[in-house]
Amino acid sequence: MAKTQSGFERRRDRVRRSIKKVLNGRPRLSVYRSSKQIYAQIIDDAKGHTLASASSVDKDLRSALASGGNTSAAETVGKVLAERAKAAGVTKVVFDRGGYMYHGRVKALADAAREGGLEF
Repeated sequence: MAKTQSGFERRRDRVRRSIKKVLNGRPRLSVYRSSKQIYAQIIDDAKGHTLASASSVDKDLRSALASGGNTSAAETVGKVLAERAKAAGVTKVVFDRGGYMYHGRVKALADAAREGGLEF
């Protein structure tokens, strides 16, 4: 019997399928957002390793943020992620928005990562 998927899961799978076509050995910048926090990580799918990560619950970011669930927190996480990615030697990535629409916190994180030096 086939498992039924929610609309979010179908969108997430559709986005991941299209990303796999254009990876070409580049790592994937994956975003997860909850109602109170935002998380991002750069994943090398070929090796199955996380190269860099940042979130609004990191100890050094938690004290600087008033809330983890707003666009200013997403911008801060994007900047920190870009710094950590550069330290790990990553400059080009493929953006994986998951099943989320590209606006609000997801867009703020992506724009801040681009300003920090990541190319996608």
